[in-house]
Amino acid sequence: MVAMVIEQLETAFHPRSIAVVGASGNPFSMGHRFVLHLVNYGYRGQIYPVTPHWSEVLGFKAYPALKDIPGPVDYVICCLPASKVPALLTECPRKGVKVVHLFTARFSETGQEDAAKLEIEVLRRAREVGIRLLGPNCIGIYYPKEGNAFGYDFPTEPGKVGMFLQSGGAATEFIHYASLRGIRFSKVISYGNALDLNEADFLEYLCQDHETEIIASYIEGIKEGRRFLSALSRAALSKPVIILKAGRASAGARAAASHTAALAGSLGTWETAIRQAGAIQARTLEEMMDLVVSFYFLPLILGTRVGIVGGGGGTSVLSADEWEEAGFSVVPLPPQIEEEIKKRLPELWWGWVGNPVDVSIFPEEAFAINLGGNILRMMAQSPHFDLLIANITVGGPFSTTEFAAIVKREVEDIIDIKKKGTKPLAVVLNGGTLDIKDFDDLRWRCLAEQKANLIAAKIPVYSTADQAANALIRLVNYYQRKEAIS
Repeated sequence: MVAMVIEQLETAFHPRSIAVVGASGNPFSMGHRFVLHLVNYGYRGQIYPVTPHWSEVLGFKAYPALKDIPGPVDYVICCLPASKVPALLTECPRKGVKVVHLFTARFSETGQEDAAKLEIEVLRRAREVGIRLLGPNCIGIYYPKEGNAFGYDFPTEPGKVGMFLQSGGAATEFIHYASLRGIRFSKVISYGNALDLNEADFLEYLCQDHETEIIASYIEGIKEGRRFLSALSRAALSKPVIILKAGRASAGARAAASHTAALAGSLGTWETAIRQAGAIQARTLEEMMDLVVSFYFLPLILGTRVGIVGGGGGTSVLSADEWEEAGFSVVPLPPQIEEEIKKRLPELWWGWVGNPVDVSIFPEEAFAINLGGNILRMMAQSPHFDLLIANITVGGPFSTTEFAAIVKREVEDIIDIKKKGTKPLAVVLNGGTLDIKDFDDLRWRCLAEQKANLIAAKIPVYSTADQAANALIRLVNYYQRKEAIS
């Protein structure tokens, strides 16, 4: 069964031809946009718009019906009204269609009896003619390697994160914001009501997919619980699997039912099952993003000894609390580093410098010799630490020009340390809450520019110590568990 599902999904990801049924010349319709995305992202197969209302769409000849297309069709994107879907499925075998993506909505998620009956008829018809369905009520597939996408301004270069999400809106939002943090995707599937192909199928597929190294998912409900959990246990042995379960509270469960007709299930059962399978649970899209960023950029980490440099006194104290509360050990500086600090700046040493390294106590001479950057460099060469964190904040008694120069040097040091060493290194860059006026704030613009430089150097960047610590302790726990059972 698994082999058959993999073969069917391979067709969905590697179609030689795609027909957009319900295509349109109206640029505001999804029937137009699906064709546009195939063109803009460089899909190399045959594109067939199907509509009786237009003679061409975006320069492609339009066909009145699927049967009028001269060649075979592997994959269909359906933008027709729900009532017309059964007839379309009856047409599909004549053209050799293997998979139909139903963008079409207004089925069981409406809660209407007639719509639910129609959905059952759609599934019956698909099984009768041997076609697999993606959806209904979903936005489909993003596969940058093959030029298939469902949104604007997605990255065109592929990466190593494979995702399946029950919500098209969540999929689009995640792709956009994760791409700003340096994440690139192997394959993303938005699957809606999961009438036929479901989360267990996608998990089994991504588990064996050599282009996917990290799996993440947004799920509102499960169709085949036992099969999904079995697949989850297998997948988590080979790849990090991050699950965001929506519909945890009663209001969320009601929203899930009206969104994708999902049965949300009890929270306790979910959390226990996910934990026992070895997967990692997220509670928000932002938290899932932090987890994906952690696994994307950082290597295997088995220890919890963290070294922290940067920020003022308050930042250092709060940072120490947050890292230790998450489960890390903020260990003292080793004697070798203490001695080196004494040599470089004897007048500084009153036992003040510790871990976290509070740079606000440094005299001017310390900045002249870049003591903070050099301490981070020493930590990177020390076996005393398993993970390093650089804090960058907007504080300090500096003019905007001085601030920009200091942050630029800090970031250059961090990038250089990362290039020359093997120690896992991450950055907490707290620029405060973004507001409209911040676009004119030179400090914010400086931080935004330097954040982009860090991301380009493949260094994970987090907004707060709390976010970083809670994501990274789960990375450590995942690798510790994997090591223990291997």
